[in-house]
Amino acid sequence: MIELVTFTDGGSRGNPGPAACGAVIKSKTGKIILQCSKYIGRTTNNQAEYGALILALDEVLKLYKKESKQIDLKCYLDSELVVKQLKKEYRMKNEGLKPLFAQVCDLILNFNSVKFFHIPREENKLADKLVNVELDKRR
Repeated sequence: MIELVTFTDGGSRGNPGPAACGAVIKSKTGKIILQCSKYIGRTTNNQAEYGALILALDEVLKLYKKESKQIDLKCYLDSELVVKQLKKEYRMKNEGLKPLFAQVCDLILNFNSVKFFHIPREENKLADKLVNVELDKRR
């Protein structure tokens, strides 16, 4: 099995407002495999959080396309809402998030296993930095 870890963050300046997402993919030993970010236009903070997770899952699939079914993935997010929705502890009520939730659910089918964990913002500084660098480019 291949064990990977992702750290993702999304943010908007204004809610909704200009938004971006950032993702860090690491080996199980903590070695950074990839850092990426993307401007996603005008969205809400929660949409940006989902966008960041989608970015990470897409990038892992690009890197490990042939081996994706051998991957055990741990995803760390500082959005408690997104984590609880994905763990089905919160119901999905927001119509704007439903397609993003569905996209994540489709993507995780490509892996052996995917687990979601909520972490404090302080433990997600690199992904947060990637978001802010991307947003600062748009000023």
